[in-house]
Amino acid sequence: MPVQISTSVLSANFCNLQKEIEMINESASDWIHIDVMDGVFVPNISFGFPIIKAIKPITKKPLDVHLMIFEPARYIDQFVDFGADIISVHIEACPHLHRNIQQIRARGVKAGVALNPHTSISQLDNIIGDLDIVCLMSVNPGFGGQQFIQNSYNKILELKQLIKQKNSSAKIQIDGGVNIENSKKLIATGAQILVAGNCIFSSENPKKTIDKLKNQ
Repeated sequence: MPVQISTSVLSANFCNLQKEIEMINESASDWIHIDVMDGVFVPNISFGFPIIKAIKPITKKPLDVHLMIFEPARYIDQFVDFGADIISVHIEACPHLHRNIQQIRARGVKAGVALNPHTSISQLDNIIGDLDIVCLMSVNPGFGGQQFIQNSYNKILELKQLIKQKNSSAKIQIDGGVNIENSKKLIATGAQILVAGNCIFSSENPKKTIDKLKNQ
């Protein structure tokens, strides 16, 4: 199965957000990635419910919502109501992770868990069978355009082995510093979903860049 691309609108031009969404609609991108930040779990504040509500009616792609927030359980129902098709929560922010994942799945959307660069793959041992997606952060979360952390390749291999051992159907998503130069190696290592924003929106032809990322 070819790699899936989740285009992150964190790097989009907010003055022309509808135009940027229309570009993604016309592209080979599979999903639209939305980073929700609370300024507490990560040192930045980004999208909230109004943006997701505005985007949903004009997009033709599933909304891949990444909650970089504390106490995500308080907001999951609202994110689903406003149009989220995939919701990923951070393992570091969820003391009751199994309950949170069941809450997401009960709403009929895909459930994912995100791991910060320092977090061990072993922490997924008892939850991997319940996940649709594991999102490995390959930068420290909070800001777009950061440099890719090279140890992420090793974490992909570890995760791939755990998925095999547990007979899980979870897909491996990579988020942070993804570009044309490293995407081929990421896919070869085992990544199945690439989150990309800066390399797409900073390019001369974003649709062509999405094509290149998808067809390595």
